[in-house]
Amino acid sequence: MPANTAHYSVRIGDGISHMQSSELQSFLLSLRATLAAIDFAYESDMETVRKSSVDGLFKRATIRRLQEHHRERRMPCVAQLERLQERIQARAA
Repeated sequence: MPANTAHYSVRIGDGISHMQSSELQSFLLSLRATLAAIDFAYESDMETVRKSSVDGLFKRATIRRLQEHHRERRMPCVAQLERLQERIQARAA
Protein backbone atom coordinates (compact mmCIF):
# COMPACT_ATOMS: atom_id res chain seq x y z
CA MET A 1 0.00 0.00 0.00
CA PRO A 2 1.28 3.51 -0.78
CA ALA A 3 3.12 5.22 2.01
CA ASN A 4 2.86 8.75 0.64
CA THR A 5 -0.11 10.44 2.31
CA ALA A 6 0.76 14.14 1.95
CA HIS A 7 -2.15 16.43 1.13
CA TYR A 8 -1.93 19.70 -0.73
CA SER A 9 -4.47 22.43 -1.12
CA VAL A 10 -4.45 25.91 -2.54
CA ARG A 11 -7.52 28.12 -2.51
CA ILE A 12 -8.32 31.16 -4.54
CA GLY A 13 -10.78 33.58 -3.05
CA ASP A 14 -12.44 36.64 -4.48
CA GLY A 15 -9.31 38.62 -3.57
CA ILE A 16 -7.68 37.69 -6.88
CA SER A 17 -9.02 40.78 -8.56
CA HIS A 18 -7.12 42.90 -6.04
CA MET A 19 -3.78 41.12 -6.43
CA GLN A 20 -0.86 42.82 -8.14
CA SER A 21 0.57 41.18 -11.25
CA SER A 22 3.64 39.98 -9.36
CA GLU A 23 1.38 38.43 -6.71
CA LEU A 24 -0.63 36.69 -9.43
CA GLN A 25 2.54 35.33 -10.98
CA SER A 26 3.74 34.08 -7.59
CA PHE A 27 0.40 32.43 -6.94
CA LEU A 28 0.49 30.85 -10.39
CA LEU A 29 3.90 29.38 -9.61
CA SER A 30 2.57 28.13 -6.28
CA LEU A 31 -0.35 26.38 -7.98
CA ARG A 32 1.98 24.77 -10.50
CA ALA A 33 4.26 23.59 -7.69
CA THR A 34 1.26 22.13 -5.87
CA LEU A 35 0.21 20.24 -8.99
CA ALA A 36 3.74 18.96 -9.44
CA ALA A 37 3.78 17.73 -5.84
CA ILE A 38 0.42 15.99 -6.30
CA ASP A 39 1.62 14.35 -9.51
CA PHE A 40 4.92 13.31 -7.96
CA ALA A 41 3.16 11.72 -4.98
CA TYR A 42 0.81 9.88 -7.35
CA GLU A 43 3.66 8.56 -9.50
CA SER A 44 5.56 7.49 -6.39
CA ASP A 45 2.53 5.65 -5.03
CA MET A 46 1.87 4.02 -8.40
CA GLU A 47 5.47 2.83 -8.60
CA THR A 48 5.20 1.35 -5.10
CA VAL A 49 2.06 -0.55 -6.04
CA ARG A 50 3.46 -1.73 -9.37
CA LYS A 51 6.58 -3.10 -7.69
CA SER A 52 4.69 -4.78 -4.87
CA SER A 53 4.23 -8.52 -4.74
CA VAL A 54 0.56 -8.43 -3.78
CA ASP A 55 -2.16 -10.28 -5.65
CA GLY A 56 -2.92 -8.92 -9.12
CA LEU A 57 -6.60 -8.31 -8.34
CA PHE A 58 -5.72 -6.30 -5.23
CA LYS A 59 -3.05 -4.43 -7.17
CA ARG A 60 -5.50 -3.45 -9.94
CA ALA A 61 -8.06 -2.29 -7.39
CA THR A 62 -5.43 -0.23 -5.58
CA ILE A 63 -4.30 1.34 -8.85
CA ARG A 64 -7.91 2.30 -9.67
CA ARG A 65 -8.28 3.90 -6.23
CA LEU A 66 -5.01 5.78 -6.66
CA GLN A 67 -6.10 7.05 -10.08
CA GLU A 68 -9.43 8.27 -8.72
CA HIS A 69 -7.80 9.89 -5.70
CA HIS A 70 -5.28 11.59 -7.98
CA ARG A 71 -8.05 13.02 -10.17
CA GLU A 72 -9.98 14.23 -7.12
CA ARG A 73 -6.91 15.95 -5.66
CA ARG A 74 -5.97 17.62 -8.94
CA MET A 75 -9.40 18.85 -10.06
CA PRO A 76 -9.76 21.80 -7.66
CA CYS A 77 -6.19 22.92 -8.22
CA VAL A 78 -6.51 22.69 -12.01
CA ALA A 79 -9.75 24.70 -11.89
CA GLN A 80 -8.05 27.35 -9.77
CA LEU A 81 -5.09 27.43 -12.11
CA GLU A 82 -7.38 27.93 -15.10
CA ARG A 83 -9.20 30.80 -13.35
CA LEU A 84 -5.93 32.41 -12.37
CA GLN A 85 -4.53 32.12 -15.89
CA GLU A 86 -7.72 33.68 -17.28
CA ARG A 87 -7.35 36.55 -14.81
CA ILE A 88 -3.71 37.10 -15.82
CA GLN A 89 -4.63 37.04 -19.52
CA ALA A 90 -7.49 39.48 -18.95
CA ARG A 91 -5.13 41.89 -17.22
CA ALA A 92 -2.62 41.61 -20.04
CA ALA A 93 -5.23 42.48 -22.67
